[in-house]
Amino acid sequence: MKTLVIYSGGLDSTVLLYDLHQAGLDLGALSVNYGQRHGCELKSAATICNELGISHKIADLSSIQSLLSGSSLTSPDIAVAEGHYTEENMKTTVVPNRNMILLALATGHALSIGAQQVAYAAHSGDHAIYPDCRNEFADAMAQAMALCDWKQVELSRPFVDWTKADIVRRGAALGVPFEQTWSCYKGGEKHCGRCGTCIERREAFDLAGIDDPTIYEAHAPTVEELRANNWRLISI
Repeated sequence: MKTLVIYSGGLDSTVLLYDLHQAGLDLGALSVNYGQRHGCELKSAATICNELGISHKIADLSSIQSLLSGSSLTSPDIAVAEGHYTEENMKTTVVPNRNMILLALATGHALSIGAQQVAYAAHSGDHAIYPDCRNEFADAMAQAMALCDWKQVELSRPFVDWTKADIVRRGAALGVPFEQTWSCYKGGEKHCGRCGTCIERREAFDLAGIDDPTIYEAHAPTVEELRANNWRLISI
């Protein structure tokens, strides 16, 4: 089966890419530049796809950035919130309708290249904060994808019931180069270690019992400090 992976260059989608690659599927990867603050993730995606010999396309939709305002990832005037994903302020990282946009684009590209399946790496930890990662949303999109053309395109979401720690364990077993993946929403030279996705990443490695090779900013709290504070940042 030919499969198109929606590929950000982040930890989750990289493990998915490696997982499907090991399964021997005929793969293509699609990344999307929607004007996200952390656009450096696209460089990680290109590098990893090149190492695996997987065809990789980047769709430049950066002009829609202003149409998706209200999120700290697309609005430069909104600061990226720090703290755990379960905190209320993390909702500022929600990009309006992002996954519907990405899935619609990927479905069109999949049809054009003869792929029968589109895969994305939504996982159980996403559900609480990102409405377009819920099973109900994915089920509805799967139905729409099956109706949008005379050819059938399936939606694959193998991690939808997995935790982030489960994904890290799978990635370690597959030999994923975690140090090449990018998660941080601030998009600096190093992972900040304080934003929601950085803390989730650090927590996942700790829970999985896997060494985290990520280089974080010097001001980032230690894992021991985060663990002692139940993965919350200590207010100063």
